[in-house]
Amino acid sequence: MKTENKGIEQLLQIMQKLRDPELGCPWDKKQNYDSIVPFTIEEAYEVADVIERNAWDELPDELGDLLFQVIFYCQLAAEEGRFEFNTVVERLSNKLLRRHPHVFGNQNQIYDTKQQNDSIDWEALKSQERQQRDQLSVLDDIPTGLPALSRSKKIQKRVVAVGFDWNDIKDVAAKVTEELEEVMQEVHQEKQRADRIQDEMGDLLFSVVNLARHLGIDPEQALRQANSKFERRFRGVEKAVKDDNHQIEKLGLDILDDYWKQVKAIEK
Repeated sequence: MKTENKGIEQLLQIMQKLRDPELGCPWDKKQNYDSIVPFTIEEAYEVADVIERNAWDELPDELGDLLFQVIFYCQLAAEEGRFEFNTVVERLSNKLLRRHPHVFGNQNQIYDTKQQNDSIDWEALKSQERQQRDQLSVLDDIPTGLPALSRSKKIQKRVVAVGFDWNDIKDVAAKVTEELEEVMQEVHQEKQRADRIQDEMGDLLFSVVNLARHLGIDPEQALRQANSKFERRFRGVEKAVKDDNHQIEKLGLDILDDYWKQVKAIEK
């Protein structure tokens, strides 16, 4: 534990030095909360990427880059007298203790995830925390900067806590079909309106996220996997076309679809 504390102290000192008004790094000195947000998001996605690729040797570096973002925010806050790194650690520790009464409190021991979810109302715990912060809506503290799919899922989970949800997955699937039909109705209008099509597409995507949630699937992760699968297969098509001495842009969709099927068959 002493070694770990020493590592954190060294990291905090490095960050202070980088932000030193006279001797610090010019790039680090000019940054602010807003300017480093894109880097924070990028680093989080890079962590997710190495995990999905099982690139475990890369994970320490990517986690370090993500931790640096936390250290950076804390340094900015310390300079303004708002809070310090230890404030973040203390609040996190208190939250973990508060949200795990079955481990640190007087509740009975829990042996598996199902029993844990049945015994602990997570949304109720979070709702109590929001009430202590005088929030008026269950949706108040959902970050607007979240990726759209993730934010959609979070919104839906919040409204479930107050009973706004379907109980039967058939109803959820029917809603997806209904929204798709409404998209196509707009597409087939004699005078298409791009804003109406976009609006209906948004409703369709929202309903698909709802279906994924009911199936216990994270939509953001599912779409990332679908992107990776499509990219892998399309690269396979490009290679096969090249091996056959063809130019891909000169082949029709029917022929390319045959190549696609061949690549899929090889994967299986």
